[in-house]
Amino acid sequence: KKAAKQGPWYLGFAFLPFWILLFFVIVMPLFYRLPTALTLEDAGKGKFIGDRAYNTLNNMVQIGQRLTGSSANEVDAVAFLLEEIEDIRKSMLEDYYTLEVDLQKVTGAHTYHSISEMYIGVQNVVVKLSSKNTTSDSYLLVNSHFDTVLTSPGAGDDGFMVAVVLEVLRVMATTKQHFEHPVVFLFNGDEEMGMQASHGFITQHKWARNCKAVINLDAAGSGGREILFQTGPSHPWLANYYKKSAKHPFATTLAEEIFQAGLINSDTDYRIFVQYGDIPGLDFGQLINGFVYHTKYDRIEVIPRGAIQNTGHNILGLVRALANAPEMHDTSVYKTGHSVFFDVLGLYFVNYSEDVGKLINFGVAAATLFLVFISVWRMSAVSSLSAGHVGLRLVALLVTQLVAFVLAIALPIVVAYLFDSFGLPMTYYSSPYLLIGLYVCPSLIGLSLPITVFFHFEKQNKLPFNYLVQLGLHGWATILSLVLLGATAYGIRSTYIATISVAFYAVSLAFNLFTTLHDRGYKWAGVTIALQVLPYLYLSSVIYTFIVAMTPMNGRAGSASNPDTMIAALSALGTVLSLGFLVPLINVFRRPSLVVLGLVLVSGITMYVASSTQIGFPYRPKTNSERIMYQEVRRIFYEYDGTVSKDESGYLFNFQDRREERPYTGVNLTGAVRTRPQCDEHMMCGLPLFDERWVENRLQGMWLPRETIEPPSPAKLELISKEVQENNTTVRFIFRASGPPHLNLFIEPYKDDFVNITDWSFSQNYLKHPPAAPLSYHMFITFGVSDPVIEFCLELSVCAQELLNYILTFVLSIYYSSQKPNGDFKVPTVQIGLSAHYMGEKSDANGLYLASTFPQYAILVHWPSLYQRYIF
Repeated sequence: KKAAKQGPWYLGFAFLPFWILLFFVIVMPLFYRLPTALTLEDAGKGKFIGDRAYNTLNNMVQIGQRLTGSSANEVDAVAFLLEEIEDIRKSMLEDYYTLEVDLQKVTGAHTYHSISEMYIGVQNVVVKLSSKNTTSDSYLLVNSHFDTVLTSPGAGDDGFMVAVVLEVLRVMATTKQHFEHPVVFLFNGDEEMGMQASHGFITQHKWARNCKAVINLDAAGSGGREILFQTGPSHPWLANYYKKSAKHPFATTLAEEIFQAGLINSDTDYRIFVQYGDIPGLDFGQLINGFVYHTKYDRIEVIPRGAIQNTGHNILGLVRALANAPEMHDTSVYKTGHSVFFDVLGLYFVNYSEDVGKLINFGVAAATLFLVFISVWRMSAVSSLSAGHVGLRLVALLVTQLVAFVLAIALPIVVAYLFDSFGLPMTYYSSPYLLIGLYVCPSLIGLSLPITVFFHFEKQNKLPFNYLVQLGLHGWATILSLVLLGATAYGIRSTYIATISVAFYAVSLAFNLFTTLHDRGYKWAGVTIALQVLPYLYLSSVIYTFIVAMTPMNGRAGSASNPDTMIAALSALGTVLSLGFLVPLINVFRRPSLVVLGLVLVSGITMYVASSTQIGFPYRPKTNSERIMYQEVRRIFYEYDGTVSKDESGYLFNFQDRREERPYTGVNLTGAVRTRPQCDEHMMCGLPLFDERWVENRLQGMWLPRETIEPPSPAKLELISKEVQENNTTVRFIFRASGPPHLNLFIEPYKDDFVNITDWSFSQNYLKHPPAAPLSYHMFITFGVSDPVIEFCLELSVCAQELLNYILTFVLSIYYSSQKPNGDFKVPTVQIGLSAHYMGEKSDANGLYLASTFPQYAILVHWPSLYQRYIF
């Protein structure tokens, strides 16, 4: 038979750029699309008024940073919220609704990572809106937080969501519309210090036990659309209500599984409500422009009005829907498993149960494998070759595609590794277009090179070349189908993304077989390309979502690991999934090797630009700043007899990204040393490690000595009493700690002793489940409106097993004669470290000078602190 002619080489050369262009023309505009904000002229129509919410946000941001324990947070922000709520009450339809307000001051503790998060006197502003004559005792909870981190005005995190919730409350209270279930609006005042206020609400508030579902609103960015990234757990009906009520859907199960797998180093109040309140819900977050998240640039100017309208539309509709949901009466009845959910380019929302998802995945995979078998049989019949001959070609191409898959994933990761090895990570941080040449093109090389080489040597095969190209696609479909079967059986719901690609290929293959285009040269390719447009657009958009979210996170992920490997892997995954069925089609054109060479050329030029020009430098002032965090520390070590063995001062750096101190141009770092050796020598490194991030990064820190620092105010640990119990094997200490509103206590029984802590006045659960060695007990204490003073007791008892070991050892050595198996507690027993963090306090003259020497692209977050180590 006469062989079908391949297309002209220049069309092949333009084939892959066409898809990249399609991404920028369709995916990008839809990703950043926002509605027009409604104005006050639309008020009274029961609609969310974006302009009014925006003005509310602007007024709130004027308060400034709202750090838990500060006057701005505990007085000004609370007063602002109460005034807004009172204004809503004045315009409320009293014939339809009742509104109750409660200012909760709460104390408690919970365990987070390796730390016991303690809070004393933190505040929640709680509002309950109920329809008149409602008899439901099931409440819907809507949560946001009004506190911020140090230096940030918090327009995006989380003032944006607070303004949304206030407007939702206002619209609901002024619209003639009955709803079955009361709605509790929680404005919590301590999320940033470890989700403490939400824990206090869900475990102690009088309305908490009636809350049957939660809508949590948070942020990891500022502006843009909010993403639904967690739902349930095991309550698929919630996704159904989101589908019915969200005007601008933006969600994916993939985000939920990545987040819950711990691949994103973050957390929200949603986990607190689920874990401690056992209530299902939906977790939303801002993710666009995460570069300003937790910085002084998180201002209202970077938030478009359309963003707040977008979120308001969705949340108002969702609150109204859930407030009338019959499932709210007893949500436990509807705990029927997980759901699979995703939006399609923000235009449509798809969701179904996990069980239905398994049926779809298994069905698509089986149908695809069956169609591949039919295609092989058809090729054999038409070409008058044996089925075995065609089958061998399929197997060979399947192996080739496996090699291509490995290379497509591996090559971008290798590039990331090499750049990191030469001290050049994060070159794409300010120039995201570099990702195309750095990672996408190497992935395309990996996808295209093996199969192009294979086809070059197979052109003289008896099987027509157009069939060989189809077999290449069949091999890719077979690989994805097998992956789909395995991953679905393993319980991974995110396999739906592979299902989409495989399903559309199966449809195109079935159409080609039915219409006999399958056997008419390269006409089948047109159908295949047309039916891959939608999978390409969706899959590239969902991966782009994660790149948008993860890239800024790499600027605050610490320096322990290379963050580029994750971005490289995401880029490779997006390339493989969205273009896996398209890349082999470069071989339907002449000279496909030119395409491969073009990819190599683009990659080479991009790598040069990223490594040798200013374009590849990660940081830019204001928009893509370098985050620099350090403490101005004075640390004092008191020995058992009260003498001071160490009294020194210095700057403790907690590196926020992989480049560490290398970009600190102009800063005098003479005498700086790493903290790792101190961590081997002292309890918790002998440093004022602030929270879980400081603890996790403790081995990568840096200490820069300086002259003595005088703390802004005193902080001390006092021994009130020490009493040996009657059993003569237990000693009871009572201490008083005082200082600023943010304190840390590190507690560790003395290493050369035979005692354990058997009781204390802190969390018993934390005592029973201590942090893994080499970490000590770590109490992170936040004071809200309470005086920063805490009294606590410790009981230490001789461990029987260790005592037995001691007695046996005593026979052999007199070294242990200084110990106390007889209950003599007049020797070192326990060491305690007290860290006092003066957050928001100004630096001294030397500290201000150091801060002035950092480059313009740096964002500084620093504060004075005092660390005192005691032995009792």
